[in-house]
Amino acid sequence: MKHLTSLFDVTSSEVLEILKIAADLKAETQSGKRQPLCAGKVLTQVFEKPSLRTRVSFEAGISQLGGTSIFLHGKEAGLQGREEILDIARVLGGYSDLIVLRTFSQQLIETVAKHAGCPVVNALSDDYHPCQALTDVMTILEHAGSIEGKEILFVGDGNNVAKSLALACGHVGAKFTLAAPEGYLLADEFIQRLQSQFPDLKFDQTTDPFAVVNRADVIYTDVWASMGQEEEKDQRSAAFANFQVNLELLDAAPGQALFMHCLPARRGLEVTEEVMNDSRSIVFEQAENRMHLAKGLIVWLLEHASK
Repeated sequence: MKHLTSLFDVTSSEVLEILKIAADLKAETQSGKRQPLCAGKVLTQVFEKPSLRTRVSFEAGISQLGGTSIFLHGKEAGLQGREEILDIARVLGGYSDLIVLRTFSQQLIETVAKHAGCPVVNALSDDYHPCQALTDVMTILEHAGSIEGKEILFVGDGNNVAKSLALACGHVGAKFTLAAPEGYLLADEFIQRLQSQFPDLKFDQTTDPFAVVNRADVIYTDVWASMGQEEEKDQRSAAFANFQVNLELLDAAPGQALFMHCLPARRGLEVTEEVMNDSRSIVFEQAENRMHLAKGLIVWLLEHASK
């Protein structure tokens, strides 16, 4: 049984398989074809956190593939203690062909994957956001033509998105640099695990984005305070004040550099209005690709589940 609880779950060749299926399905969709590859299949989503792109991308994706989606808030599913997690996993697994979870706890997702009896997808946890990172790779491939050897500069917190993007870079041979204030860099434990799995990954961290932006092929940012960190908003805004992606930083990058953001964006904080609307911004192509990647991932997981 294949799952995607993080990008540690899959091999690099499997990542390429998922990306190929997603690209092929996108091309078919754009040509007006929608094969019912998942006719009769049921995808169940359980979310503790609000969502726009994640929920709609999976619901639209399974619908375009001929399947059905069920959505439950975490409280409805009993995640807040009404039932044991392993009992919830077994019940949902009996009803579903695939379960998609958006939670605070990474351990919760891994527990469901262990007991559900069907493929489980991490649609975001406090630790990882693998679907976003796979989408990012897909989008870079579309716009740059290749990704091997490209340098991705992530300006912001060493959070779930940054960690997943670093893992994705390891899978596809890209370079990854994080620019963040002291105290917000990637944890040593994660770096050790990352480098153990990808010993050839060219990885760097810095507290000065301008020191490395001249070699960036992609500049990427995310909100400074994620869901669950609202009480840290003022503290984080002060810490990240010099880490805004603005035209000064974007113009210091090579001419071919692209700007990416996983959204939602706080315009005027981590990114300026001018950068969001710049011709180098591929933010909304990136957002649309969440659906195409979801379709590729669904098909790949269900193909393996049927073997």
